Amino acid sequence: MKYRYGKYVEDLLDGIDMETLIERLSDLLLSSGFNNPWDPLDGGDQSMQALHDAVLDALLNGGAMSEDMVRNLVKDLGDPSARDRIEELVQKVIEQLTDQGFVSTTGTPPSQQATGAAGPAQSTTRFEVTDKALDFLGYRALRDLLGSMGRSSVGRHDTTQLATGVDAGGPPRPYEFGDTMNLDASATILNSVQRGNGLDVDYEDLMVTQGDYQSSCATVLLLDCSHSMVLYGEDRFTPAKRVALALTNLIKHQYPGDDLKVVLFHDSAEEVPLAQLGRVRVGPYYTNTREGLRLARRLLERQRRDMRQIIMITDGKPSAISLPDGRIYKNAFGLDPYVLRETFAEVAACRRAGIMINTFMLARDYDLVSFVRRVARICHGKAYFTTPYTLGQYVLQDYLTKKTKHVH
Repeated sequence: MKYRYGKYVEDLLDGIDMETLIERLSDLLLSSGFNNPWDPLDGGDQSMQALHDAVLDALLNGGAMSEDMVRNLVKDLGDPSARDRIEELVQKVIEQLTDQGFVSTTGTPPSQQATGAAGPAQSTTRFEVTDKALDFLGYRALRDLLGSMGRSSVGRHDTTQLATGVDAGGPPRPYEFGDTMNLDASATILNSVQRGNGLDVDYEDLMVTQGDYQSSCATVLLLDCSHSMVLYGEDRFTPAKRVALALTNLIKHQYPGDDLKVVLFHDSAEEVPLAQLGRVRVGPYYTNTREGLRLARRLLERQRRDMRQIIMITDGKPSAISLPDGRIYKNAFGLDPYVLRETFAEVAACRRAGIMINTFMLARDYDLVSFVRRVARICHGKAYFTTPYTLGQYVLQDYLTKKTKHVH
């Protein structure tokens, strides 16, 4: 058998950490309209050019490639062949993202479009983030958030009650019909010996171990998607979506008995399927907090759980309310007495239904802080005043610990 040898040519694609690359692309994949706040429903940030630019930036500045690989890639940028290598690498990365199922493409590329008199045709190709990418981003967000909180593992919702069938920690007690058969062997045999039966164990000898009773929880994550969430030079909605994905991943894998639903509130309110959460965007809307709370309360009233709670993430004061005839009453300045009165009435209805409201506020306006604190007083909930950068830590910390804690 004959062998032919040639010069080894390094394939830069093999040296790219795809998981790191996907994480660096998360702001684009979870885009919420921040790049065009005056028209947040515009899909310009889902163009192939936007993906191309994001991949290029992640490769050169995002840590997806080693420093040596970056230096070799960008040397002699004045040489046209060097730029061609970079462009070829970016295109290969995009193809690999598509082949591995992280993104899909729709539309027609320029090469398949007719050229009109006005000039060359523009590409109508768009990319769409897939469920696989959203699941991966949710897992990475959860891992990063728990790591920043100093937790290597998480447990369940602990209470002050005792029950059988979980980790042992309490004293043994006699077995009762319906208990999990988590027998305490030592106490059971001791009972039998003390009754003079030796090792002949009878029904009344049975002793079961006890541990912390673990409750189930029904949660509605209430997300403000009004226009202000992407205005004022800060994207507040994308971090909120990232937190929602992390919370979904946490419940799916650590609390399978819990229930999570997501409700968006704006001019009105609607429930969003968890599978579509990463794709939702803000719009040119007002803030109808009352309608969001009302829908969340109706969803939770159908649940039979030990704990029922609303996690509300917002940055704006109530500025709209739904009227009985279906019209929307709006006041752009917010804190309208009528809107506030109806909103507080809905908060009181949540309290009567046994639903706690924990509010995570992404703004520090004095009047807004007063509104949030009053909501917390009415429903005996908690008020957290945080930022988009620390939002995830506080949401997960609250969900995991269930302790009264005010973060200032």
